[in-house]
Amino acid sequence: MHPFQHFLLGGFNQVAQDTWANDERIVIQQVFFNLVPDLPAALTDLSALQKGMAKMTAAQGGALIEADVTPVGGQPALRQIIKVKLPNQPHGQAFLGSYIVPKATCSAVLRVQAAESGTTGQREALVMAKVGPASYFRPHPYGPDGDGGLPSHVADDPAYDPQFPQHPLTRVRQVMAQLAQQVELHPGFAALPPFAR
Repeated sequence: MHPFQHFLLGGFNQVAQDTWANDERIVIQQVFFNLVPDLPAALTDLSALQKGMAKMTAAQGGALIEADVTPVGGQPALRQIIKVKLPNQPHGQAFLGSYIVPKATCSAVLRVQAAESGTTGQREALVMAKVGPASYFRPHPYGPDGDGGLPSHVADDPAYDPQFPQHPLTRVRQVMAQLAQQVELHPGFAALPPFAR
């Protein structure tokens, strides 16, 4: 069963089963997990969910940029965006967005990922030059549980997306917004008992 249905974004081609990519090397992937979701809290407890996801992401060396609960295909989903260091490279980051639709015994995940290439860190450098080092770094938005991974800073704020239209974080947000408008859920998956913590 493919939980997500009826999404087709311009410029994306299927490159593998359940995987699509475009010329900008943005990848969309849908995954079905036949396991009880490992979310730290119920979708109705957003604060605990954000803190728990921030802690999990930091423990893996990344950082949770944003997390909220939003409908996808008429069902509540965890929408999150994280950043991670590019593996085996001294510089650069990848940005991973996902919609997680949890059920009592399984979950469906729709991922969008894009990585920096070429000269990395331009968005960060230009924003730091604009706001100054003292205002650049900030406490993790979901509390100290998010500390320990990549730092939290204002350059990841969506307010800067229009100034950096080709940045992978901007593109991940754009593609996720397009998917949320198009995606439908398989009726069999949608009817499954909801996730409860």
